[in-house]
Amino acid sequence: MTARMNPKWNGHFSCFDLVAKTTACSRSVVQVRDLEIGGNEFVVMAGPCAVESESQLLQTAEAVARAGAQVLRGGAYKPRSSPYAFQGLGVEGLKLLRKAREETGLAIITEVMSEEDVDLIAEYADVMQVGTRNMENYTLLEALGGCRRPVLLKRGLTATLEEFLRSAQVIAMAGNAQIILCERGIRTFETATRNTLDIAAVPVLKTVSHLPVIVDPSHAAGVRSLVPVLSRAAAVVGADGLLVEVHPSPEQALSDGNQSLNFAEFRHMMADLQPYLELQQESRQLGPQLLAAGGAD
Repeated sequence: MTARMNPKWNGHFSCFDLVAKTTACSRSVVQVRDLEIGGNEFVVMAGPCAVESESQLLQTAEAVARAGAQVLRGGAYKPRSSPYAFQGLGVEGLKLLRKAREETGLAIITEVMSEEDVDLIAEYADVMQVGTRNMENYTLLEALGGCRRPVLLKRGLTATLEEFLRSAQVIAMAGNAQIILCERGIRTFETATRNTLDIAAVPVLKTVSHLPVIVDPSHAAGVRSLVPVLSRAAAVVGADGLLVEVHPSPEQALSDGNQSLNFAEFRHMMADLQPYLELQQESRQLGPQLLAAGGAD
């Protein structure tokens, strides 16, 4: 169930005509292989922050698939804050992702960092991820507009929702309407977590835009123990799915180990999500009736 339109939002987002919700297009579904993101299914994308080795990736792919994930995430190219940190395996990492898809049937999502890499990564990936640092890299966004792969667009560290939808509009104007929005936390004054999850962004985006919206609780929290809690919150407010970091041995991960779940933790999280997903389904079914009944409030 989406929120009611706030009068302050009227006309505020309508200039982004290709991604704004209209009477003609109130909800769009992004097809990823046999999955429908933005439809009635809650789609979970899970895997390591970085592809480190064949055994690490294949173990993770098998574990997340058994637990109910439908998409394998993994970074072949890593935009790291430190030049001394692990930068990814590059093409070798892409080949390992393709092998994992062949062995498990999971769709693949991986990050593209440069317009020069779009064609190469599109040969291996089912979904092209735009990271938070590249949300306003318009050269990259325009290149992805000419790509026939769905694009997962992450919200920038300090981006407003208006700026977020503006970037989505750039991709759509360049020819690609297959866009998934991802709320992954924004930078605030708070230091207890890596970022601050803007949970209200989910119902707002689903009210003003027809695009699917998912949540990345791993980057929002930066703290492993908070990931299941934020995942439940995402389901309750109507997100269309999750992007979660999972690693065989988080303490030994070359990237983002502190926020990665191990296999048992991910399995438990997926099981604990079920009642919240059932609540989400009930809310979607009752939504139109409740809105009609409460119209005079």
